[in-house]
Amino acid sequence: MFPTGRRRKAAVALAAALVTALAGCSSGPEGAAPGGATGTQDAVDAALREGGTITYWSWTPSAEAQVEAFQREFPNVKVEYVNAGTGNDHYTRLQNAVKAGSGAPDVAQVEYQALPQFALTGSLVDLGRYGFADFESDYTPSTWNSVKVGGGLFGLPQDSGPMALFYNKQLFDQHGIAVPKTWAEYVEAAKALHAADPTKYITSDSGDAGFATSMIWQAGGKPFRTEGQSVTIDLQDEGARKWTSVWDELVEQELVSGIRGWTDDWYRGLGDGTIASLVVGAWMPGVLEASVPAGAGKWAVAPVPTYDGTPVTAENGGSTQSVLEQSANPALAAAFVRWLNNGNGIKPFLESGGFPATTADLGSSAFKDAESPYFGGQKVNQVLTEAAGQVVPGWSYLPYQLYANTIFGDTAGRSYTDRSGLDGGLAAWQRALADYGTQQGFTVTTG
Repeated sequence: MFPTGRRRKAAVALAAALVTALAGCSSGPEGAAPGGATGTQDAVDAALREGGTITYWSWTPSAEAQVEAFQREFPNVKVEYVNAGTGNDHYTRLQNAVKAGSGAPDVAQVEYQALPQFALTGSLVDLGRYGFADFESDYTPSTWNSVKVGGGLFGLPQDSGPMALFYNKQLFDQHGIAVPKTWAEYVEAAKALHAADPTKYITSDSGDAGFATSMIWQAGGKPFRTEGQSVTIDLQDEGARKWTSVWDELVEQELVSGIRGWTDDWYRGLGDGTIASLVVGAWMPGVLEASVPAGAGKWAVAPVPTYDGTPVTAENGGSTQSVLEQSANPALAAAFVRWLNNGNGIKPFLESGGFPATTADLGSSAFKDAESPYFGGQKVNQVLTEAAGQVVPGWSYLPYQLYANTIFGDTAGRSYTDRSGLDGGLAAWQRALADYGTQQGFTVTTG
């Protein structure tokens, strides 16, 4: 979404902090992430027995319950929990502590898209030194890939966000619109809905970097590649153009609402049918239940439309917990991360509505077959867990993705307001990203 007001100021502050951090990385992006460290979990087990105090920064709804459960299980460990804010607020505060060389927590929540920026500046501990690479088979391939940077392992996946189609079934049924299985059918559904009721739109999109990159991912695009200090950016590849060929038609014909996401108007639109569907991550059910009570009984979930009928999707969102290099007790901090995402901490996470990254939980009948009253009794997790196994492999983010997202609105986002075509907007984004990367000492090649 476009950052505005306080959020925009935070984004600018974060971008400035990241400029300093990346430029100040003395050994450069390549030397900052010592990948390939391997070891055993003996030090982690010993740290748990010894006990101590660690700090934890997170924003998730389950964080407090997880901390309480951990301390009950390990009473000799004290976890000081801090909600340092969400999004840019959280990362600005974290980056400022990293830059200052003090004040960072032992463990911090980090979204997958943000992980490379902190890993490549040498701010995070490679958990391979504690034998955590042994956990690979416990997670979906896409989320495991998301916590690996430059050969290092900088967290254990907590949640995942395979995309699905969330749609207002009541509205679709009212107008005789079939659930689209392909993007061509989605466009036709958009036309039919808006023709039947001009106040209704198939979806909303005012230009959001996370959505755009996920859609390019689902289309098979691989616009970002990093090897050491070399970065390749190609936002004109086949996958990007697949997506823009569909989305341009929707934007140019005004078939999508310009209501900005996560605003009061957006929530109202989801409740009253103004916004008829969302292509979004598997964490969305909890958001709808908590923030769109007027939609109860109206909404349903289906697989995301595809280009040729092949069932593929992409991730949208998701995060991990990472151990900071500033930690005075990294082994104990790693023990907490292990418990959170590969131990008993998963239970309170699921109870808070989280969507897991662990294959055992995704395959559990208790999870998959749970009926959702909000979705009219539909077993929505059956759709969502199937999507978790259909994520297109090979995706990677830029080593400065947080900065990239802050400038999306002023580059690619302009295509939404002037309806000039998303290919041109992505080209403008690419130029800005290449310039920024070069300024930070990367060797940038563009497609």
